[in-house]
Amino acid sequence: MAETAKASTGEATGGTPGFVHLRVHSAYSLLEGALPLKKILYKATGDSQPAIAITDTNNLFIALEFSQKAMDEGLQPIIGCQVSIDMEDGLETEKRGGQQALIKLPSIVLLAATDAGYERLVDLVSRAYLGGEGNQAIHIRASWLQEAGTEGLIALTGALTGPVDVAIKEGHPAQAEARLLTLKRIFGDRLYVELQRHGTYDKRHEQKIVGLAYDHDLPLVATNEAFFPTRDDYDAHDALMAVAHNAIVSDDSRFRLTPDHYLKSRAEMAKLFADLPEALENTIEIARRCSFVLKTRKPILPRFTGATDDAEEAERAEASELRRQAVEGLDMRLATLGMSPGYDEKDYRERLEFELSVIERMKFPGYFLIVADFIKWAKQHDIPVGPGRGSGAGSLVAYALTITDVDPLRFSLLFERFLNPERVSMPDFDIDFCQDRREEVIRYVQAKYGREQVAQIITFGSLQARAALRDVGRVLEMPYGQVDKICKLVPNNPANPTPLSKAIEEEPKL
Repeated sequence: MAETAKASTGEATGGTPGFVHLRVHSAYSLLEGALPLKKILYKATGDSQPAIAITDTNNLFIALEFSQKAMDEGLQPIIGCQVSIDMEDGLETEKRGGQQALIKLPSIVLLAATDAGYERLVDLVSRAYLGGEGNQAIHIRASWLQEAGTEGLIALTGALTGPVDVAIKEGHPAQAEARLLTLKRIFGDRLYVELQRHGTYDKRHEQKIVGLAYDHDLPLVATNEAFFPTRDDYDAHDALMAVAHNAIVSDDSRFRLTPDHYLKSRAEMAKLFADLPEALENTIEIARRCSFVLKTRKPILPRFTGATDDAEEAERAEASELRRQAVEGLDMRLATLGMSPGYDEKDYRERLEFELSVIERMKFPGYFLIVADFIKWAKQHDIPVGPGRGSGAGSLVAYALTITDVDPLRFSLLFERFLNPERVSMPDFDIDFCQDRREEVIRYVQAKYGREQVAQIITFGSLQARAALRDVGRVLEMPYGQVDKICKLVPNNPANPTPLSKAIEEEPKL
């Protein structure tokens, strides 16, 4: 799952002081970050940065893709997360309806230094989503960190949005110090006091933070918390922030960032923190401490035929069971539905044998049995199931098992498009269940294989060109008629949406 990665020395090419970005928001900081991964890697490698961390807000969606693509570019990936935290000292609570309720929470940055650290980070983020109460924001608790331990995690105090800085800003210096000491007890020598300078920072505030760090022998670290690629992208990002907060750009009271929240170069950061070189040097130290790199691993499927310590015996049992069900299922299909014109029984038997041999060779009998089992269960319980679509409809074995209801010979569908020994990858059936009852199927699978062994895969929506234009027009307070005319210049093809950049190239009026 992981391999060792090392950052280069503090002095980089051209004599520029070393610096590593440790707080970057990708586009997966939803409606917040506007940095596509490709752009992050392009800017980092173009500036000869040895490593970079992506720390999206309360999620690790980008972790695997980032880790793989950064390594391909010769860049050390540092996987992290900006997590909202309840310090449980009452500062972020207020009474609502006679009960204590959390208001806006501060955040800290957690970086995975080791395998154990990454596993802890995954557990914390998962618990943050599962442990919410009512409509409270996603967050972790300080007590969770104390209970579970933090070995393998490096923490940054969060700068202006962190629990220490927030307490100082709100006039609670004693509580700020107490919070810093709490974090020090939790993380030990893996805690760094984070500083940011975005052009509007308060020097007196920073002096208090630096003083606290020195008083308690804690190292400083410089970050820039980047949300967009360049300073020129600020206005576009500001419009995104207005969309996210359902506000208008001209509203002075709304939340906004500064033009300095962009992905700065090493030279820019060196100039910005020239008076605190230790804060720059510590970014390199942190990168050196982070050896974790996330890698793919083979899927671990449950055994359809039951648990066994002998893997080879289990594989043989599954292959035998699949063959039995497939042969019996094909007999049933041919007896009730007949054969496709131009084909005889021999054609069907040969095709079935060919597919079974490939499935067995690629060690996927168990997968076919698992899918067939929950589809049969759904049909037995009168839950509507789609006839099959995608490349899986090209499998005669799937047809025999009633996974699909499409005879691949009748429609000349190729099994090789679904499963090919020359291109080893997990088969993937596209299955449609009745929307109102699909949850019953999920519960059945959870009950059979264990709740901890079943997960749903996320899908990410993105703003299409017309929707983006309408949102931007709204936050800029443009007349509806004008926005509508602009939107109609973008081709409307829901099945194959036209990117805005392409629409601009093709339509001169845009």
